Amino acid sequence: MYSESMDLATPGRPKRTAFLLSQLGAVASSRFADRTREIGLTPSDAGVIRLLGRAPGLSQRSLADRLGAVPSRVVSLIDSLQDRGLVERVRSSTDRRNYELHLTEAGIRMLRELRGIAEQHEAELLAPLTDEQITQLGELLAQLASGHGLDRDLHRNVGRDGGREA
Repeated sequence: MYSESMDLATPGRPKRTAFLLSQLGAVASSRFADRTREIGLTPSDAGVIRLLGRAPGLSQRSLADRLGAVPSRVVSLIDSLQDRGLVERVRSSTDRRNYELHLTEAGIRMLRELRGIAEQHEAELLAPLTDEQITQLGELLAQLASGHGLDRDLHRNVGRDGGREA
């Protein structure tokens, strides 16, 4: 039975903010997954391509660490991206036991396409807001992310969930 004493929200503050954030996150993730699927990628693929575009030459181990993923999952992600001609493994010149990961020309083209998709995705998601509200929301979300120790550039634990998001 519900009673008002069970309502733990602080007076004067909006209720269910975390729930609304969760709903919007789920909608954003689902829509992004739909968009990446249209170009033959999973969100995990897209995240790896984006990260390698920003940090070319990462080793598979470093990539797994950055993503918070188990190394075996990263190996299968890279194998798949390599099979599709988007990523290449290059022997490290400093440590012959390791391979550096680089985007191929096709991978760089895919990264450009992903950037366009991400920009369109963000514009559609934020369309109900004014420019001022978008700026304010961005600042507040950045503050929340920082306060919770989140990386603003990527989702961690990619690959542990079957390839949902990166």
